[in-house]
Amino acid sequence: MRELRIRMLVGVFVVAGVLSWAGARLWNSVGTLPSVPLAAPIVLALIAVVLLATAISIRARLKAQRERRPEAKGVDPLMAARAVVFGHASALVAALVCGMYGGTGVFLLESLEVPARRDQAIYAGFSVLAGIAVIAAAIFLERVCKLPEDDEHNGAGTAPTV
Repeated sequence: MRELRIRMLVGVFVVAGVLSWAGARLWNSVGTLPSVPLAAPIVLALIAVVLLATAISIRARLKAQRERRPEAKGVDPLMAARAVVFGHASALVAALVCGMYGGTGVFLLESLEVPARRDQAIYAGFSVLAGIAVIAAAIFLERVCKLPEDDEHNGAGTAPTV
């Protein structure tokens, strides 16, 4: 599986943000605006906590294995792979959601004098922050589960002979 690319996540964020901002302007011209749910930052923060807890647990298990502690529990490779896939998918979705709520939040900054819109802008801002936390936790999890480089398979050796 390929590593998370920060540039790709930033690209998803920017594209989603611009489209969301344009969609919010269009939707507002009709007279309403879709709301930012209060649960959005809460759910994103919970996902970030789960990813971080998983990364810390795996890191502790790997450290105990390296130190050859007698009580050390091994890390199941399939479980680690599933954790990395969960982190990868969470980071991509978080980048999309951050862009979506970020674009809506930027649009809402124009009308902060309306209390309902101000609350929505605050929810959108917290959603972006929680989404960034998800991305950071996913990158940390990926780094924890990364296998050490192997010189045989990394292509740095001699060219294959025919």
